[in-house]
Amino acid sequence: MSTPDPMAEIRASFFIECEELLESLQDGLIALDGGDTDAETINICFRAVHSIKGGAGAFGLDQLVKFAHRYETVMDAMRAGTLAADREAMLLFFRAADLLSDIMRAAQEGDLLDDSMVEGTLKDLESLTGGIEEEEEEEADFQPMGLSMDLGTDEEPPFYSVTFAPERELFKSGNEPQHLMRSLVQMGPAQVICHSQNVPLLDALDPVAAYLSWTIEIQTDASEQDMLDVFDFVDGLCTLKIERREEDAGLGLLEMPGLPSLDDIGGDDADFVPPPLPPELGPPAATTTDGSEIPKPPVANAAPATSARPKTEKNAPTANPTVRVDLDRIDRLVNLVGELVINQAMLSQSVTEAGLNTNSQVTSGLEEFMQLTRDIQDSVMMIRAQPVKSLFQRMSRIVRESSATIGKRVNFVTVGENTEVDKTVIERLADPLTHMIRNAVDHGLEDSADRLANGKSEDGTVTLSAAHKSGRVIIEIVDDGSGINRPKVQNIAESKGLIPAGAELSDSEIDALLFLPGFSTATEISNLSGRGVGMDVVRSAIQALGGRISITSHMGKGTTFSISLPLTLAVLDGMVVKVAGETLVVPLGTIVETVSLQKGDVRTLGPNSNVIHVRDTFVPLLDLGAELGYRTSPATFEGAVVLLITQEDGSRAAVLVDAIEEQRQVVIKGLQEAYGRVPGIAAATILGDGQIALIVDPVDLMASAIGRNKQTSNSLEFAG
Repeated sequence: MSTPDPMAEIRASFFIECEELLESLQDGLIALDGGDTDAETINICFRAVHSIKGGAGAFGLDQLVKFAHRYETVMDAMRAGTLAADREAMLLFFRAADLLSDIMRAAQEGDLLDDSMVEGTLKDLESLTGGIEEEEEEEADFQPMGLSMDLGTDEEPPFYSVTFAPERELFKSGNEPQHLMRSLVQMGPAQVICHSQNVPLLDALDPVAAYLSWTIEIQTDASEQDMLDVFDFVDGLCTLKIERREEDAGLGLLEMPGLPSLDDIGGDDADFVPPPLPPELGPPAATTTDGSEIPKPPVANAAPATSARPKTEKNAPTANPTVRVDLDRIDRLVNLVGELVINQAMLSQSVTEAGLNTNSQVTSGLEEFMQLTRDIQDSVMMIRAQPVKSLFQRMSRIVRESSATIGKRVNFVTVGENTEVDKTVIERLADPLTHMIRNAVDHGLEDSADRLANGKSEDGTVTLSAAHKSGRVIIEIVDDGSGINRPKVQNIAESKGLIPAGAELSDSEIDALLFLPGFSTATEISNLSGRGVGMDVVRSAIQALGGRISITSHMGKGTTFSISLPLTLAVLDGMVVKVAGETLVVPLGTIVETVSLQKGDVRTLGPNSNVIHVRDTFVPLLDLGAELGYRTSPATFEGAVVLLITQEDGSRAAVLVDAIEEQRQVVIKGLQEAYGRVPGIAAATILGDGQIALIVDPVDLMASAIGRNKQTSNSLEFAG
């Protein structure tokens, strides 16, 4: 059995951390672009790039280090107030962040990005700082060494006093003050003094607060910059002051026989009365259990800190502890939970068939077991659930690249980016969402001149939103463009032979033409569109996820593409029904109510359609057995049971079944790979008795129903 390579594991952890840092960088840049230019927002961006550079240097990733260093320099200029975050600068910052991500991923695969792709952005970044950084780098690459013939000198190294006060965030970042001070005292004879006077009583102690601070008196030939470099990775996470002294401060540094041990660093200083810290270096006042403040000792006069970087609490929420686990392990856990659900259903079936008393211990224990199984399943699904934020950030890059390609000015807005969806859904949604975002930029939005002529702002807006609704996740892509030109769409479809000439189509049917293979409204082929490949692929990909897509468009105002997806691809709550001797499962989230039909409830509409009267509304009636080919429509509907089904847009249908068996949680087993797409069927499942049952997709059934009359008026048109 081979031993895992520790360095490979550390390297893998570094790249995972890079993903998180890049996400933090994107958040900071979006905040900056939105006008939030306070110091902490800029620091978030700076620290993300700085941390990537530091980690890349440890693994010898020179291209990543070089680019991150230049990017960091520009961010530092913005921190210093010498560079303004105007529109042109922000466009460059976003482009640099995208390129930094590309370089990181290339390094992860052991490759380098083509220099031609990097140099242009490097020069643009350099131009923002006037090229000074490059000159400093070149000077720093070679420093001539002076040669002195004076073999003896009595000049002693200078004395320094270093005051170090960590903040709460320093410990959260995984840094350890002991290691920092150990590196510092290796530069020369030193004495470390711990200031513990601000530690409160035990009942008022905050375990994650930073109460201790240190003063290090050191005699060294090292420069102040060398000492600052020791604290490079905690920049912004502590208060640091380095002060040169003319002489030994009476602490007997030169008499120290060697370096202090770890016990000395942060040890007891009962024999030494330290000078009190200046107010700006001291931690927040501690409080007692009754809320009163514990008074601090008097503060002596002190010089102001030379390297203090106070940090606000803004944008720094307390993060919960996390652990990284391979996705394969989680997938295995999900599969095992699915099998547990099936076995629980089988056990319930056996107990029911045995006819045991409902008050028996076996029945009571089974009910507790069912609840426990449900709780375990919910917890496992939460493990797989992830926010759509990472996907939305990728789409932000697509918008920037697409708008730059065609020369349009586009604002990209995201809403609900913390909405959680199954990880598999997020991964498989990336490609279709990319197609739709590009179409929104290319086809949906007008040119700046046309927008101004129509009384709109010069900049178009594309909004990407996500929200939970009725047990599903709804993702919408909205543009404020010109809307769908339906006469043009119909003419193109006729010219391509996709529909008969002169066909009378409703608005929704014309919109549906956009999803036909080979359809495109582009007049010429470009890098973005025009080849007739895209929206049909989008619909197929979304249907493969058990989802649906719909279009709403208003001429001159814009278009909305709405995607409805299941929250998970593993387990769902369903209603088990009987139809023509077959057992089927209908997703519970789509059922509004059940209705038993009486005489006169069903009315005929046209030669092939029936509707039922429900609360002053006519709802189309679909016979599930006939639609799936199990039987012909019954001669009478009296006494039959219907399930009232609703879509996200509010349209409804009544689905006729023979009987309702029970409500049950079922494990989803996909059919796409083996059988392709089956209209009206979403997946299959295994019931408690071992029987295989098909899971119905009611909304797809409504759209493809053979009993629907094409000539029905708009008020009764439910195809969507």
